Amino acid sequence: MNPKLFIGLQYLVPQHALSRAAGWLANNETPFIKNTFIKWFVKRYNVDMSLAAQENPLQYKHFNDFFTRALKPDARPIDASSNGIVCPADGAISQLGKIVNGRIFQAKGQDYSTVELLGGDEQLAAEFNEGEFATVYLSPRDYHRVHMPYGGKLRSMISVPGELFSVNTVTAENVPRLFSRNERTVAIFDTDIGPMAVVLVGAMIVAGIETVWDGAVAPFASREIATSLYPYQNIQLEKGAEMGRFKLGSTAVILFAKDKMQWDAKYQAGTPTKMGELMGVKNT
Repeated sequence: MNPKLFIGLQYLVPQHALSRAAGWLANNETPFIKNTFIKWFVKRYNVDMSLAAQENPLQYKHFNDFFTRALKPDARPIDASSNGIVCPADGAISQLGKIVNGRIFQAKGQDYSTVELLGGDEQLAAEFNEGEFATVYLSPRDYHRVHMPYGGKLRSMISVPGELFSVNTVTAENVPRLFSRNERTVAIFDTDIGPMAVVLVGAMIVAGIETVWDGAVAPFASREIATSLYPYQNIQLEKGAEMGRFKLGSTAVILFAKDKMQWDAKYQAGTPTKMGELMGVKNT
């Protein structure tokens, strides 16, 4: 499809209604419906089921169960180096680098503010001034659970309602402030190298976002930004532990504070990622 037409249609279609309809279909347990959908998807996207804990795609309860499938225990080993920061998900680097003047690079000619990404909290955004960011795009064929890049204790979760544009390369290059205008869940962790943000960004036909501590958190019941605090729950997640998942594909944005870590030089825009691989190191 022509890129301009593709972008234009996204402004015109009822994004939320379409995405919620996709959610209904993805949760449908009727064997004919879910099996037809799953078989088409496996063939269309060449999904490697040999990595899955349940290799038979038709054994899943519904499409979302298949889409968020667990992998075999040894499929994604977690880098064990004490100073290592790991890839949070299978996919590819959309962009990564330094947060400059409170803004994050999206694509050529496009950027967005850390304040907006984090739900408008200027004090929180200031914790990441001149820090580092990485944006990981999860394609439809990828494993869709998101894991901890580095161990930390959950401080807060911010639910930010928004739009639901697609998050592929064409959209990132043409829709201003894409990742800070789409519906998203922001998780803030305190670590031994300072704050870490893991932002799960929704997208067109993403049926939902889940976290391991609160279950389903999107779609949101309210159109208002909501913050949940966890000062007493002691929710501590180790490096490589699952922290959330997407029901249909999307993007994760990771933030670290200034001078606390550095990305491995082999990662740049377009570099494939596998969950658990060494992605960077903390500064000593």
